[in-house]
Amino acid sequence: MSGHRSVEIIVRGRVQGVGYRAWTKGVAEARGLSGSVRNRRDGSVEARLAGPAEAVAAMIEACRQGPPGARVEDVAVAERPDDSGAPGVQILPTA
Repeated sequence: MSGHRSVEIIVRGRVQGVGYRAWTKGVAEARGLSGSVRNRRDGSVEARLAGPAEAVAAMIEACRQGPPGARVEDVAVAERPDDSGAPGVQILPTA
């Protein structure tokens, strides 16, 4: 095992309009992760993140709280192939 992990995180609750994407970008980059984050039309936020396994695990736990103003009701995590590409976390258009 290389110690590298790539996941898709879907966060549901009051997570749009509270700065969740910008918060995710900042916290994930501070942990050395790369990937993307976007709002989804169903009201959830989707983050696809990759990096050191321990940093990804810590980010998943952080997503359970989110930024001030968020009310996280559910966090679903799925392992996925790493397609993060460039370093850093990109905020993508709503999908």
